[in-house]
Amino acid sequence: MLTGETGAGKSILLTAMGLALGDRADSSLIRPGCDKAEINLEFDLSDTPLALTWLIDLELDDHNNCLIRRVLNRDGRSKAFINNRPVTLQSLQELAERLIEIHGQHAHLALLNTTEQRRILDEISNNRELLEQVNVTYAKWQTTRAELNKTSETMRTRAERDELLRYQINELETVDVENLDYDQLVSDQTFHANAETIALTTRTQIDLLYGDEQHSINSRLSNSIRALTDISQHAPELDAVVQLLNEAQIQVQESSHLLHRQLDTLEIDPNQLAYLDDRLAQVHSIARKHYIKPGELSEKLRALNQELKFLEQAIEQIDGLETRLNKVRERYHTKAVLLSKNRKQAAQLLEVQISNAIQELGMPQGKSTIQIDTNDPTGDPKPGGLDQVEFLVSTNPGMPARPLNKVASGGELSRISLAIQVAALHSHSTATMIFDEVDSGIGGGVAEIVGQKLRTLGSNQQVLCVTHLPQVAAQAHHHLLVEKSSDDINTESQVRQLSPEMRKQEIARMLGGLNITQQTLAHAQEMLEMANQ
Repeated sequence: MLTGETGAGKSILLTAMGLALGDRADSSLIRPGCDKAEINLEFDLSDTPLALTWLIDLELDDHNNCLIRRVLNRDGRSKAFINNRPVTLQSLQELAERLIEIHGQHAHLALLNTTEQRRILDEISNNRELLEQVNVTYAKWQTTRAELNKTSETMRTRAERDELLRYQINELETVDVENLDYDQLVSDQTFHANAETIALTTRTQIDLLYGDEQHSINSRLSNSIRALTDISQHAPELDAVVQLLNEAQIQVQESSHLLHRQLDTLEIDPNQLAYLDDRLAQVHSIARKHYIKPGELSEKLRALNQELKFLEQAIEQIDGLETRLNKVRERYHTKAVLLSKNRKQAAQLLEVQISNAIQELGMPQGKSTIQIDTNDPTGDPKPGGLDQVEFLVSTNPGMPARPLNKVASGGELSRISLAIQVAALHSHSTATMIFDEVDSGIGGGVAEIVGQKLRTLGSNQQVLCVTHLPQVAAQAHHHLLVEKSSDDINTESQVRQLSPEMRKQEIARMLGGLNITQQTLAHAQEMLEMANQ
């Protein structure tokens, strides 16, 4: 038990533990004037096989020791370490689930949620592994259904899209874009469009170079060669010039022959020009329709054919997806039906345990019922299985069982919540449990019964309990006192274990307040002795 005056620091101690175990970090928790806060927790895993196995699987183990460290920085960032190795916050939270359970002073509010009620029932039923299989199968079903819906949506527009694709493909094939060399087409069209100009220019240049016997370049070169040859005997240095002119005349004659051959092969075909003009116009027109360059038409044809092929395969895909979806649905229902069976079997036992606990906690006519409504097994899968679970309770004879959120009295709700937690405790796999003022709203003999139950639980598990009730505190095997001290600079909270005599003083304080009398001390001693008996 942890006790102390209000404001001594019991809550901040549990807050620090929660932070170390992965709760959301808040920089406002850092002491003013400091840059960071650091929380360390050390666990002995000798009796915690689930946590030890988890650490071994992730290669984070250190024999049976587990050191958790969380560092909060002023800028809002935080770091987490397990056995001095950095880990993600998610990993820290996964480990925490295997190490410890914290039941806050408002735990009864969480129990109003039917999802939390189903979780408790699953813990009792040892359904963790089966529930995980159900949820994994549900996720697979959901993914497959989404894929099927997407493919089916494609199919709904298939007819219209199919008609458009076939029209576009036919139009492209008519223009023969698959074999289209756009650059060559432009070159051919340009050549035929200028064929007459090419022919006229060629004839003119043939005449200029070789055709006119008197005025052609060839004739003039011949005249120059003869004249210079005649005088070269008197001026030998002109021989080189004559040689160059002879070479030039040969080049002129060769050029003339080439032009003749080009002119002979040149065909001015208006029909071919019209064909090329028409084909080029078609290419430009269809390219504008698709908002692409003419040279990209062949790639567009391939893309359209590929889409058409996909549409043609859509029917086969839908058949395959429907088959796969049905198989996943069958697998889900097999596991979900088994999960329902386990829940219903466990519910019968849990109803009796909760009813007994309610009666022991001051409501002798109290009775608990667990209502399980199972959905149609042939319906769509849902997360968590087929069942809607709700805890019902009747506190007075002749009154029908009602949901927890319909219980009128806050004190009754607190005791019912505690009864449910006590009934479910033995199913928990964690070795450490913390109760933070879960006994609020009760007192007297009921409080003593709560303390007895926690003491029994503490015989097999590590239990830490924050309480303001002496009847509960007296039942503890160990008693820790939380105290606050201040100077002009700092305020600190300290925790110390109480000796038997100091423990009697603390129980007396809880019983009598400021004025502790001998009678109060005797009462405290009696409570401690009875708890030990």
